[in-house]
Amino acid sequence: MSQNLIEKIVHRFTIGLEPEQRVHSGDFVTVKPRHVMTHDNTSAVMLKFKGLGAQRVAEAQQPIFTLDHNVQDQSPDNLEKYRNIQAFAIEQGVRFFPAGRGIGHQIMLEEGFAWPGTLVVASDSHSNIYGGLGALGTPVVRTDAAAIWATGETWWQVPPVTRVEMHGALRPGVDGKDVIVALCGLYNQDEVLNHALEFCGPGVSGLSIDARFTISNMTTEWGALAGVFPCDEVTLEWLRARIGKGSRIDSQAVAELEAAPVHADADANYAQVIRLDLTAVVPCICGPDTVKVMEPVSAVEPRRVKVDKAYLLSCVNGRSGDLAAAAAVLQGRKVADGVGFYVAPASDQVRAECEANGVWEVLVQAGAQTLPAGCGPCIGMGVGLLEDGEVGISATNRNFKGRMGSRDAQAFLASPAVVAASAAVGYICAPQECAGDGPARDRQVPDPVPAAKLRVPILDGFPARVEGQVLWCDADNLNTDGIYPGKYTYREDMSPQQMAQVAMENYDTGFQEQAQDGDLLASGFNFGTGSSREQAATALAYRGLRLVIAGSFSATYKRNAFNNGYLLVECPGLIEHLRAASLPAAPTVRSGVTAVVDFAKATIEYGGKEFSFPPLGPTAQKLIVAEGLENMVRQSLG
Repeated sequence: MSQNLIEKIVHRFTIGLEPEQRVHSGDFVTVKPRHVMTHDNTSAVMLKFKGLGAQRVAEAQQPIFTLDHNVQDQSPDNLEKYRNIQAFAIEQGVRFFPAGRGIGHQIMLEEGFAWPGTLVVASDSHSNIYGGLGALGTPVVRTDAAAIWATGETWWQVPPVTRVEMHGALRPGVDGKDVIVALCGLYNQDEVLNHALEFCGPGVSGLSIDARFTISNMTTEWGALAGVFPCDEVTLEWLRARIGKGSRIDSQAVAELEAAPVHADADANYAQVIRLDLTAVVPCICGPDTVKVMEPVSAVEPRRVKVDKAYLLSCVNGRSGDLAAAAAVLQGRKVADGVGFYVAPASDQVRAECEANGVWEVLVQAGAQTLPAGCGPCIGMGVGLLEDGEVGISATNRNFKGRMGSRDAQAFLASPAVVAASAAVGYICAPQECAGDGPARDRQVPDPVPAAKLRVPILDGFPARVEGQVLWCDADNLNTDGIYPGKYTYREDMSPQQMAQVAMENYDTGFQEQAQDGDLLASGFNFGTGSSREQAATALAYRGLRLVIAGSFSATYKRNAFNNGYLLVECPGLIEHLRAASLPAAPTVRSGVTAVVDFAKATIEYGGKEFSFPPLGPTAQKLIVAEGLENMVRQSLG
């Protein structure tokens, strides 16, 4: 059976497959990633690793440690933390990159760790950036990272795949940031939530590698788990240019890649197709405080939106091409009075290149305040943060309220050229006129394929059937704070019983009166969105709810649930049926109907009707039988 590019890459890194078995969307698989990167959170992963009882990293060449988040913090505690990470790396023989080398994602690209056609993960949400080079980059949570250290393996559910076809070519003054900001604004109703994106079409060949990195990076903000470009001549040329420059990229590896790149089958299946006319893309911004509100800069400029701080940095737009684009705008100019302009390279190599070609000097002469290679203001660390009442325009990837400083500030995202132009005049503007309202929506969703009758093998210890009364919580985007309030997240003294008692407290104060042991909780789409707190899964288990049925789940919530041995079932058909039923209008409703979840048939029986769901194969079943990933790792370590 044919496979798309995402399925092919996952297939290459899946272990335990039968000879004729093919990996497809929806499958739970056990994967062995090429690399796993951790940054400052390495210390937290170290604690989980030791808690597993592990003594040695299974494959020392697999993990990569980079220090990049809090590099401006010279406090004794942070320096001690950094020393401990380095000492652990030396002890385990793991490759380590100290503070000052650069942002971890940039290092993964520069050093050749992210490689076309491979699966590379990181304990950071912007690992999607590796897709710009043709690698399948996707985030994992800290428990997964520790498990990979200990065993070399983890699990993944292959997501739905969206094909993003690009046509035409970008106009002068328009870059990759404008493309992804436009997409985030055009499709802002969760159309690609938890999908993997495959970029293709004739327009791709005209996109620079930097533009591809930017687009792939911010597929995270668009809601996707990955965004992958093909390996083509643009990719190969970038790799060739890095041979002999101190990286691990060599001519033989590039030649082998050129001879046999991984690509999708011509008749591959996709969940949907989105088409984008690159010619219609214009300089645009998103915000304030969200990536889902987008406007052409030409529409904002007449309003003279004052800028207090401007930022040119981060893993999305801190590369040489980004800094050069800003320098071209600022050549011979000065930053406006009262505007703070902060610049940080994505790596020390980027800074060296910009110093050599004069770009760095142009930015400094214009009034830039330079920062060390690292994340800095992008994640609200170090100097230059937004203060109360200020407005910032930033070439970073997130503008959530309070992320870059005060919650009473506003943050807009834009391309390096727009950031530079705005810094020079003191209000949001474009460096040159570029008329147009931007591209139009063009999305096609194929008719669903009827589910085939299945007979799923059931492992010993895994329930073939689960039944219970449906407890209905009719809400989309029910976030982790609603499920388990943030005020309890760092309460280490909370017992399982106490956690159970506060479950769903922020969603519905009457939930506890309605819930009964053995219930099956049913809810809407994107259940568990928000923070990555594991308690949002374990609290429901402690409350005695057998499992959760939803139209869809946040990918992070799903990982946390299965990693803790808690069952989730994705069944949009049942959710739509419940919404059409005449149930009382209340946050939490006892349906009065018993549902039967048949895992062998991958169906749910409810009210005389049958609804199918993606089958839970052996990988998912093993996690439940072992009562979570940590127990499964401990068992494998003996």
